[in-house]
Amino acid sequence: MSLKNKLKSNSLTIGSWITIGHPAIVDIMARAGFEWLVIDLEHTSIDLSQAHILISTIQANGMKALVRVSKNEEVIIKRILDMGADGIVVPMVKSKTDALEAIDYAKYPPIGKRGVGLFRAQKYGLGFDDYKEWVNNELVIIAQIEHIEAVHNIEEIITTEGIDGIIIGPYDLSGSMGYPGEYHREDVKEAVAKVLKICKEKNVPSGFHVIESDPAKLQERIAQGCTFLAYSLDFFFLGDCARKGMNTIQKDLAQ
Repeated sequence: MSLKNKLKSNSLTIGSWITIGHPAIVDIMARAGFEWLVIDLEHTSIDLSQAHILISTIQANGMKALVRVSKNEEVIIKRILDMGADGIVVPMVKSKTDALEAIDYAKYPPIGKRGVGLFRAQKYGLGFDDYKEWVNNELVIIAQIEHIEAVHNIEEIITTEGIDGIIIGPYDLSGSMGYPGEYHREDVKEAVAKVLKICKEKNVPSGFHVIESDPAKLQERIAQGCTFLAYSLDFFFLGDCARKGMNTIQKDLAQ
C-alpha cells in the first residue's frame, strides 16, 4: 500500500527525521525498517544540493522521501518537488488559508498554481504527463501543527481538500503558548488532545513527532490514536546510544 493510501485509510505508518546531510545516515537508518524519512530543511544546514542526493538515496532504499520545507513558500516547494520528493511537510500551517497556499504551490493547475519545470521528478522532460497524474494521485502534503492558532483552527485545516494529514510539532507548539520546549505542561497536553480528538472525529490521520528515542514514547502516541508518526531523529539515535554506552562504562570503572 502506498503512503498516500495508508494516509487515506488512516493506517499506522512510522518514519523518522534526517538532520545530518550525508547519504550514509540514510543508508544506516534504512536498515531500521522506517517507511519514510523526512529531510529537514527548516532547522538544519542541509542545502538543496544535499537534499537532492538525500531524496535519491531514500528512494533507492525503498522508502518514501518527504521534505520539511523551510517555509510555506512557492519557490522552495516547487524546487523540492521537482527534485522528485514524494511529499512535503509544511511548517507553521495556522489556518485554512495557509493550507490552501501549500496546495497551490504543490499542485499544477487547475487544482493549484504550481509552475511547470522539467527536472528529476519529470524524468528530465521524458515523463511529464505521468508525473502530472502521479501528483494528483500520490503526492503527500502534510500540514505541521505547531502553533496554538493552528489548534484553534484545526477543523478547517484538516478538512481542506488536498491536505493528507497533520503532524504535531511539540516544541514550537509549546513555544507559541509561551513555554518553549515545555510540551509536558498540562495546557500543552490539552492543546494536543484537542487536535487528536478532532482528527479522530473527522477520520483524518493525526501525526506527532516523537522527539525521544525511547520506543515507549512512540507507543504512547500510538495508544492515543496517532497514525502518522515520526520516531525521533538521526542525532538523537546516535547521541543517546553513545551516552548510554559511556555512562555504563564510566559507572563500571568507578566501582
